[in-house]
Amino acid sequence: MTSLLTNTSAMTALQTLTQTNKNLAMSQNRIATGQRVSTASDNAAYWSIATTMRSDNKALGAVQDALGLGAATIDTMYTGLNGTVEVVSEIKAKLVAARTPGVDRDKIQSEIGELQKQLKNTGDSAVFNGENWISVDSNSTSYNSTKSVVSSFSRAGGVVQIDTVTVDLEAIKLYDQKADATPATNVVTGASTGTFVAAAGNITVQVGTGATVNVATTTDSTLASIAKDIMKLGIDGLTVAVDAATSQLVFANRAQENGAPAGVTITLNSGLTGPAALATAPATESGKGILDKSYDAYNGTAWETFSVADIDISALTDNAADLSKLETYISGVDDALSTITDAATNLGAIKNRIGLQQDFVKALKDSLDRGVGQLVDADMNAESTRLQALQTQQQLGIQALSIANSGSQSILSLFRG
Repeated sequence: MTSLLTNTSAMTALQTLTQTNKNLAMSQNRIATGQRVSTASDNAAYWSIATTMRSDNKALGAVQDALGLGAATIDTMYTGLNGTVEVVSEIKAKLVAARTPGVDRDKIQSEIGELQKQLKNTGDSAVFNGENWISVDSNSTSYNSTKSVVSSFSRAGGVVQIDTVTVDLEAIKLYDQKADATPATNVVTGASTGTFVAAAGNITVQVGTGATVNVATTTDSTLASIAKDIMKLGIDGLTVAVDAATSQLVFANRAQENGAPAGVTITLNSGLTGPAALATAPATESGKGILDKSYDAYNGTAWETFSVADIDISALTDNAADLSKLETYISGVDDALSTITDAATNLGAIKNRIGLQQDFVKALKDSLDRGVGQLVDADMNAESTRLQALQTQQQLGIQALSIANSGSQSILSLFRG
């Protein structure tokens, strides 16, 4: 049946053409944006995943920048530490040379003084982006003994986690501008009367709240042998010396760096008697740097304190006490050199780790980009072929609609005479 009011063919052709135009618009959009999922309406699940991953990838870009900044800062501090190794070694060599009898120690001190200035200049100059980790002021309100470099960003189960690489400034700093703290007095107890007599018995030694250690003595023991036996125990922080002038054993406990001084308790048992007061050593200040921290040395009569930054040998002579003091200086400088070497090694390891993390983050960003692309990117070859097909369909649809509309015109010819 042919109807003038209802053109079924035209309706069908119009519906087909409308759908073709929609598909054509979708294909053109994919070609223009390069994405098959560019809005939530295209594919809500994939769009949500892609949006989250793009955001995370931007965060990884920030991590990459932070790693670059951290690597540059650590490299600067490593350079500063490494630059002091040769200078401290030179100071040690000068002190060894000063041990030779008859040398002009005043002239050697002038050289050491210049080397000490060079050390300070090196420490103060190791600055990157306003940061100096090896010459600090721990009294500053903004001081933090731990520096962190952002190393990673991850998301698992909807929970975001940020990891860091940490640097302990207390382990690498060379100088600390803060004033020396007043040390707490070490507590030493012993027998209250009598002169120490080598005899069979026990000496109980305890440092702070640590475990007690019993040292056995015999009737043949001398003060020197007892001191040696106690030192062999390796009790943390404990030193023992012999005061020949008073025939006393001198027990001391150096405060641990950045920790509260621990008391030394000495108890004489089994008939041993001791002096009226067992001597104690001064506690070192806490928190100073490697080069300006105090070393305690017992010269046989008194305790003295020195640091690598203020060693002065100009007044030393060839007498036994001065030569002993000089040897103590050499030992202290060698200890500082070892500590600096350890600090530089630690920073070097962190530097290498950051370099590896930089490479990993770059690879991870590329991986995430590829993953997002798999979800939302359009296949341009397929879309190009589809576009051509839809354009042909569009032309055919227009032609079909034109033919369907022309059917109404043919009805008119039936009423012509």
